[in-house]
Amino acid sequence: QVQLVESGGGLVQAGGSLRLSCVASGLTFSRYTMGWFRQFPGKERVIVAGITWSGRTTYYADSVKGRFTISRDNAKNTVYLQMNILKPEDTAVYYCATDLRYNSPSFLPTRHSDYGNWGQGTQVTVSS
Repeated sequence: QVQLVESGGGLVQAGGSLRLSCVASGLTFSRYTMGWFRQFPGKERVIVAGITWSGRTTYYADSVKGRFTISRDNAKNTVYLQMNILKPEDTAVYYCATDLRYNSPSFLPTRHSDYGNWGQGTQVTVSS
């Protein structure tokens, strides 16, 4: 079955960096648009960044533009989220997921309801 495993979270001081990884198995990874989401306590998951299967299109939430970078290595079935200049408000559980509906080379959905095969999440905590 499809499995996504996130790693790379942890505790970091404000201004620091982390790189999250998400390794996929049980699917043809190169055919899937991938998204990174985060969830604050008591809130819905919201997209942070996404990348189409082609790598042609990326998306970033306004709150992370210029600080976060999403990338993928299809040979390693892995999608990454490089997070720089971290802020306390970035503290959340981060999840990766696959696009379940479109998987277009150029269109990237941003609603969490368009994604599935959620990983278990990785906690990111940024101290001030």
